[in-house]
Amino acid sequence: MASAIAVRRPKAVGVTIGPLRLAGDLHIPADAAVLIVFAHGSGSSRLSPRNRAVAEALNRRGMATLLFDLLTPDEEGNRANVFDIPLLAERLVAVVQWIDQQAELADLRLGLFGASTGAAAALVAAARLKTRIGAVVSRGGRPDLAASALSQVTAPTLLIVGGFDDVVIELNQQAHARLRAEKALEIVPGATHLFPEPGALERVIALAGDWFETHLVARQG
Repeated sequence: MASAIAVRRPKAVGVTIGPLRLAGDLHIPADAAVLIVFAHGSGSSRLSPRNRAVAEALNRRGMATLLFDLLTPDEEGNRANVFDIPLLAERLVAVVQWIDQQAELADLRLGLFGASTGAAAALVAAARLKTRIGAVVSRGGRPDLAASALSQVTAPTLLIVGGFDDVVIELNQQAHARLRAEKALEIVPGATHLFPEPGALERVIALAGDWFETHLVARQG
């Protein structure tokens, strides 16, 4: 059972992209077969308490996770960068290339978990990486910002939105209609954008974990 898996502290890693070294936290449970790479949203980082809660729950299910900073500290100082979807997607693609060069990671099936603008970056990266990405989950994301890349995504994609997040619901509905891969849109009743309400984040965690288990773990081999 996944609940019996011992969870240790994540290991700090430096993700090397050309001349850049981005800070990251990598956790690999024993016998992990899949790795979920997180793409945080605007104004957030690998230290996001919500993403870390999701990552820890996935670890307990036996999935490896990588949370990393998409931008360097200097780049984060320019607010335009946190909304630069092509730049963020390029970083994600480069991170997957880095993963494929690591002996302990290269054979793991990959999933992407994106929040806010990070969801758009995840979808653009998934469109570029094709079958290397086995599943995508968006939490309170802006998948609409992936624009024309949406129709090129081949990975099964789950969009999760809070029931009180009216504007974002509509944007997710528009993005959902443009996706051509296997897809689902889940609305968490009573939740706002960041899912702070009692039980809301737990519902996100359950939905994301089930999606990755179905499309990554169950399809192993």
